[in-house]
Amino acid sequence: MISPTPRAIFLMLLGAPLLVAIALLRPEWWIVCAGWIGAISGLMLIDAVMSASLRAFRVEIESPPLLYVGGSDPADLSLTFESGALPRRIEVLLEVNEFLQTIPPAGLRGWQGRTRAYSLPLTPTRRGMAQLVKLWSRWTGPLGLIQKRHVHPLERDIPITPNIRWVKDEAIRIYSRDAEFGIKTQFERGDGSEFDALREFTTGMDRRAIDWKHSARHRHLLAKEFRTERNHNIVFAFDTGRLMSEPLGGVPKIDRAINAGLLLSFVSLRNGDRTMVYGFDAKPGLMSGFMTGQRSFTKAQDLTAQLDYSTEEANFTLALSSLASKLERRSLIIIFSDFVDTISAELMLENIRRLTDRHLVVFATFEDQALSDMVDAPPNTINDVTRAVIADTLMAERDTVLLRLQRMGVQVIESKPEAFGPELISRYLQIKQRDML
Repeated sequence: MISPTPRAIFLMLLGAPLLVAIALLRPEWWIVCAGWIGAISGLMLIDAVMSASLRAFRVEIESPPLLYVGGSDPADLSLTFESGALPRRIEVLLEVNEFLQTIPPAGLRGWQGRTRAYSLPLTPTRRGMAQLVKLWSRWTGPLGLIQKRHVHPLERDIPITPNIRWVKDEAIRIYSRDAEFGIKTQFERGDGSEFDALREFTTGMDRRAIDWKHSARHRHLLAKEFRTERNHNIVFAFDTGRLMSEPLGGVPKIDRAINAGLLLSFVSLRNGDRTMVYGFDAKPGLMSGFMTGQRSFTKAQDLTAQLDYSTEEANFTLALSSLASKLERRSLIIIFSDFVDTISAELMLENIRRLTDRHLVVFATFEDQALSDMVDAPPNTINDVTRAVIADTLMAERDTVLLRLQRMGVQVIESKPEAFGPELISRYLQIKQRDML
């Protein structure tokens, strides 16, 4: 498509007063009007002929097969003019759907041969199916009087999944960090409470592990060896309601919770435990069976990708009672959720209390950074003071709810997004080491 530029329109309008004056005062000079219009049109025609050809323009784009929530991956462009002139500057715009952040147009200069390479960042806003719709390209002629526009249809779909790349990188970092210093991240022999074997007592062993009866029978000191218990049930209960679907640092809270949950799922499956994925909002949603073995991590990834966003409030009474009816043995239940004030948290507290009668419950939530910023903001105006007072009241109510959870025996994790995953793993290992299950 070829169209005039603002410069060509300005030049055409520049002669409008003169043309009107001739038409009113000296109509016989109409040839001047025609000459002005013809001159501008001729320059535009020359500019179109001298500019880079649309027919010689070729576009190639390579996109990643998957995108991860909370990450960013490049789409590599290759713009080529097979023949003719090269534009001094070409402007490109990648049109995407609502699952990706809007990409601003980029003006490109410089060519390597007859090709210009460029990478456009693809940043997901939520899970789903991203789509690259069209690539718009535009350049002007040497005189700047016309612009040529090229539209390259793509209609390319890219699945957006939980950030497994971050999970794997974080897991490798945790295990390699401990391995570097010779420390096991999972406690096997010598720790835990499940009896494994008797061995001869040696210097450095815990004296409390000595079995005095067997030592007296065999007439030398013997100590008990223990190992970490396995096959514990771990339930990841994700609240997919309105509060958890809100963004936190540009990424929905539920996606940050899923990333942390998958990280712990990787560690727990490696430790021999059994995991379950459960999602709920106004009614119970996805509920998987218990998965075992490291090969089940891929299945856990697929299941968490099916947890959809919701605009409804979470119904804790229905969701937690339904979950409790499905569990046949004591389990570690990790609830990823959020609340606003004490009133909205009452039903949540009541139903979590019922779970604690039989199960060990961990309540995992994110720090409300927006409220903290309002409280810490300088009180320059009356509005700042008002916001700070209201935010401080809400934070006090939040602390009250978390304190009530702790008094019920619930393990509470409230952390910033970047420390959420490691804090969750630390609490899990602590629970295993203390044999709280």
